[in-house]
Amino acid sequence: MQISNYLTHEHRSCDGLFAEAEKLAASGEWDAAEKAFLDFANETLTHFKREEEELFPAFEAKTGSSEGPTQVMRFEHEQVRGLVGKMAEAIEKQDRDAYLSLAESMMILLQQHNMKEEQMLYAMCDRLLPPAEKSDLVEKMQKVEL
Repeated sequence: MQISNYLTHEHRSCDGLFAEAEKLAASGEWDAAEKAFLDFANETLTHFKREEEELFPAFEAKTGSSEGPTQVMRFEHEQVRGLVGKMAEAIEKQDRDAYLSLAESMMILLQQHNMKEEQMLYAMCDRLLPPAEKSDLVEKMQKVEL
């Protein structure tokens, strides 16, 4: 299995959950928005954990460097985590304007982040890692939970 296929599929799943939460918040359906947002946050944070605990160390071991792409991705993960916290506060306060403003920032950050991962990091992992190692890595990532 290609790493890029597995992780890109997770990106799309998170994108769908994000869009649903934004739609519900925009229409003032706060209980449903909160549930959708929590689903998005949990899926996104689980995805980050999979990358940080399994993918990044495998990539770094193969390349001999913890600088470069994985360092940038970890920094961006922290930025997303910060926005998740602020968005959760906006939902709790049922502050539509704050939530939608933060959602716009989140969308831009995630689009740029995902594009870098999909076009650079995942592609590099697919090229560098042997097939058996990629399969093992995907199996390990599937087992990671929050």
